[in-house]
Amino acid sequence: MTDESLSRRERTRTDILAAAHDLFIEHGFHATSMRQIAQRAGIALGGIYNHFNSKDELFTAVFLELSPYLDVLPLVVDAQGETVEEVIRDAARRLVSGLGKRSDLLNLMFIELVEFKGQHVPQLFEVFFPRMLEFAQRHLANRPELRPYPTTIVLRAFIGLFFSFFITDILIADHLPPEGRQHALDHFVDIYLYGIMKAGAPKAGTSALDDSAAEAQ
Repeated sequence: MTDESLSRRERTRTDILAAAHDLFIEHGFHATSMRQIAQRAGIALGGIYNHFNSKDELFTAVFLELSPYLDVLPLVVDAQGETVEEVIRDAARRLVSGLGKRSDLLNLMFIELVEFKGQHVPQLFEVFFPRMLEFAQRHLANRPELRPYPTTIVLRAFIGLFFSFFITDILIADHLPPEGRQHALDHFVDIYLYGIMKAGAPKAGTSALDDSAAEAQ
């Protein structure tokens, strides 16, 4: 196979992925046919099967290769700052800004969760999470100013909180009163870093972390 033919093959595969991605977003997985994908990609139906054995295999490629998370990941892991707070603020802004440029995220994730019951998530996790964990360990592990939560928990909380910010910003932000919109991301960062309890406020109970620390004394 010549370099020219290989390049043509790669371009065709890219066109198929782009067409499938757009049609899945527009109609969902089950309501999209391979014939529609071929027509959108500008190729004969049989041409798809030179690249993908089935529609399921094609969706897997779309989900793993065109996932918005893969666009956002380099932005987050490059977050900068002299302090933990500066790094977290920068990472949160990068995450939310990057996700905001991929309006297809919610559609793609709903298709994955509703039509595939999340079966492809572990494969994406294997790509996404290790690099995020490396970022967290570099900036957040063994920092004396932080409570000694496991780094994986700190990372899960970060992903969960700012992903929820992104979702609620899309779904309900326009319906909130001004105080629910103004400086919202900064408030989310503050809650992530410092919680919602005032310093010195009495605690109703102890956390599992506090219990573990007490046992170790």
